[in-house]
Amino acid sequence: MTAQTPDTPPVLSPPDDEHPRAGALRTVLVELPYLLVLLAALIAAILVTFDRWRRGVFVLGSALLLGSLLRALLPSQRAGLLQVRGRLFDSVLMASAGVAVLWLATSIDSLGTDSLQ
Repeated sequence: MTAQTPDTPPVLSPPDDEHPRAGALRTVLVELPYLLVLLAALIAAILVTFDRWRRGVFVLGSALLLGSLLRALLPSQRAGLLQVRGRLFDSVLMASAGVAVLWLATSIDSLGTDSLQ
């Protein structure tokens, strides 16, 4: 710290100078909503890979609805990569895709269920 005269105000350093990892932490926290949706989509892909396609598609549709809800509720500064266009456009597009995927997952009969009866 430098010597100061009584008539000069103290010089405050920005918080990032004191904590160099604060910028990285802030970046991760801003992208947390996107990472949650991405994690749910990854779980959906794993389920589909292991022949649980209906559950996987249901999880994917739910992930899209979660992304739509997060985009609608979070401010633009916190939306991270969920922000592509305007808030209304992003929310409506993801919600529409989520509803369509959920409808497909619930409306298509399971493969091979007729042979079990």
